[in-house]
Amino acid sequence: MPATVATSLKLPVELKAAIDEDARRQGLSSHAYMVRTLADAAERARLREQFTQDALAAERAFLATGMGHTLDDVREHFAQMAQYRAGKAERPAPLKPKKLL
Repeated sequence: MPATVATSLKLPVELKAAIDEDARRQGLSSHAYMVRTLADAAERARLREQFTQDALAAERAFLATGMGHTLDDVREHFAQMAQYRAGKAERPAPLKPKKLL
């Protein structure tokens, strides 16, 4: 088990009641519910930051090269992927960037 550290939270009465009810519905203790909720929030924040960094890197690459994909091309590719995943079509070839600038 990972090391833990005790902490204290002062919660508004209404929030604590909502946490207790949600935890009960999920078959969890209030403590387990809060730990899981905080861990999920921390992971979402990490993923948002990574998404932002990836988007900025993609923007820099696009601005440096002018190569990218149009929204229509991406939509068409996703439609083809949906058909493939439904077993109705062959897997589409990866999109190749094209000069947009």
